[in-house]
Amino acid sequence: MSAREALFEHTGRDDIILPFQIDPYGLRGRLIRLGPVVDRILGRHDYPEAVAAMLGETMALAACLAGALKYDGIFTLQTKGDGPIGTLMADITSDGEMRAYARYDADRLAAVEPAAIAERSVPRLLGGGYIAFTVDQGANTDRYQGIVELEGRTLSECTHSYFRNSEQLEAGVLLAAGQAATADGPAWRAGALMIQRLPYQRDLPGRPSEDEYDENWRTAVTLMSSGTVAELLSAELPPDRLLFRLFHSEGVRAFQAQPVVDACRCSNSRVDRVLRALSVAELEELKQGEDVVVVCEFCKREWRYDDAALAALRDGEAAPSF
Repeated sequence: MSAREALFEHTGRDDIILPFQIDPYGLRGRLIRLGPVVDRILGRHDYPEAVAAMLGETMALAACLAGALKYDGIFTLQTKGDGPIGTLMADITSDGEMRAYARYDADRLAAVEPAAIAERSVPRLLGGGYIAFTVDQGANTDRYQGIVELEGRTLSECTHSYFRNSEQLEAGVLLAAGQAATADGPAWRAGALMIQRLPYQRDLPGRPSEDEYDENWRTAVTLMSSGTVAELLSAELPPDRLLFRLFHSEGVRAFQAQPVVDACRCSNSRVDRVLRALSVAELEELKQGEDVVVVCEFCKREWRYDDAALAALRDGEAAPSF
């Protein structure tokens, strides 16, 4: 069995973060393929197509950026804007557990012209606001957060702006999300491709001159830009073959892929803890009929607490929610 066959025997062609390197000067990159994960997450919500597509791109971008980091915890990508889509949020743990949700104004979204929806226009769909990237490694560590304004026509361009303004690194990013025909009907897919280069140093692999390093970067960006939405979303084109198609002239090496899984971190104990912190009046405001109802924004799991369960919470007992 070849190394390539062994890799995809365990991870499959979907729901992976595939790191790679473009030779000869060590430019780094990640290829993201999301299939069943993005389809299941989006399938739990009755999002309009524009919202689902933007959230699919957000999920692919979150996996892409998280794949560039060494961390033990949670990486979160969140946009906040004053447009029809007020919030896009996706997070992924260092173990590859992903979840996501969106908030939007249906009436305002219905007024957006089809051309702006088709091109995933950030100004028209998200409006003015910011994009935030957060790494949380637990209670005993400092959180890292980068925040920049939503500057760009697309999420890809906003990411370019973030790297230019916050990280002093150059990066090229392609994003895609859409529905593909399958034997079971249309299914959502998402993908991302990113390449990055470090600031020039004389001891880079291959020991290039600064002019050679710049030229190699421009060539890699041009080659990356030849990738298509169809290729990023394809269920038939193996990820390593796409990398070979794009970068074989420069030399490309793929490394071990990390699986991405659909997993929410909500739990009975977390909901109990939140409700214990609320006053009786606040709990009354949450009631729907006779019960307090809590719904996870990510996975749509629902908890119901009747008066007996709420009384048990106030007494410090485990509430028998249902």
